[in-house]
Amino acid sequence: MTQHFSNLLDRVRACTICHDHLPLGPRPIVQANPQARLLIIGQAPGTRVHETGIPWNDPSGERLRTWLDLPPDIFYDSSKIAIIPMGLCYPGKGKSGDLPPRSECAPHWHPQLLPVLPKIGMTLLIGQYAQKHYLTDKPKTLTETVKQWQTWAPRYLPLPHPSPRNTLWLKRNPWFEEDVVPYIRDYVHQHLK
Repeated sequence: MTQHFSNLLDRVRACTICHDHLPLGPRPIVQANPQARLLIIGQAPGTRVHETGIPWNDPSGERLRTWLDLPPDIFYDSSKIAIIPMGLCYPGKGKSGDLPPRSECAPHWHPQLLPVLPKIGMTLLIGQYAQKHYLTDKPKTLTETVKQWQTWAPRYLPLPHPSPRNTLWLKRNPWFEEDVVPYIRDYVHQHLK
C-alpha cells in the first residue's frame, strides 16, 4: 500500500463527522486495499460489528460469504475485497431494526476512497441505500431493482440485504439464488481465488 492510501485509511478510521449522532460513538469500519478486485457497499455496521471492528462479523455476513462461496480468510483479505459501507459507523436502533446509515459518510468518504481502488471489477450494492446512491434510473422497489441486475452488471450488482430478516424475501424470490448468486460466484472464482 502506498503511504497516501495508508494515510487516507488512517483519516477514515479517525473520522468523527457525525459523533454527536452516534449512540455508541464513532468507530468507522472499512476494509480496503488498492489491489482489491471486489467492492462491497452495504448499509452500516450493526452492534456486533461495532463491538468487534470486523465487517460483516454476524449472521448477515455468514449468509453473504455463502452467497460468494468464500471462506473468511479470503473474505477478510483486503487485497481481494474492499468493504466500504454507506455509513461507516453504527447508526443506532430504530423502530424495526437499525437506523439508516448516516447521510454524511458516503458523500464525504466514498469520493476519496473509490478512486484509489483502481482494480475493482464488481461492486455489490447491498440494500436500498447503496442502490439509491449508485444506480441511476432504478425501479422504485428493491425487488424490481435486484430483478434488473443485468442492467448494471458487471460493474454494479444490486443485492438484497443478507440479514436473517430477509429469509422470507429469499423464499419468495428463488430466482435470486438461482440466477444472481451464480453470476457473482463466477466473478469471485475467476478473480479472487
